[in-house]
Amino acid sequence: MPRLAELYFKTAVVFFIVGIAIGLNMAISHDHSVIGAHAHCNLLGWVSMAIFGGYHALNPKKAERRIALIQYYIYTAGLTVLVPALYLMLRGNAAMEPVVAVSSLIIFAGALLFAFIIFSPKEPAITPSAAPLR
Repeated sequence: MPRLAELYFKTAVVFFIVGIAIGLNMAISHDHSVIGAHAHCNLLGWVSMAIFGGYHALNPKKAERRIALIQYYIYTAGLTVLVPALYLMLRGNAAMEPVVAVSSLIIFAGALLFAFIIFSPKEPAITPSAAPLR
């Protein structure tokens, strides 16, 4: 399995555990005001990252590209900032709203990069200058 796929699966599990912890906290406290943070952590963290990992496990040539690792770091950074900022914002800290907005845009950039990776060809096109000599 490509290293990037494994990174995605490991990171997904971390977000899964954090999402469960948020859910348990809501259940124990009977305060569901942070359900948005719980949902974002589970869907953008656990589910989406597991899907990204599965895609790269099935497409190892694409997983080797530098753009794929850049996409991982951009998406992960955005989500790592979003979840706690959204949690705090939903708990009443209005100062977190700009942080939530910027981190959401970073996540969106990561999603666009993933779309670029998916729609790019498996093998880079051989340009005439890179073609083997006969």
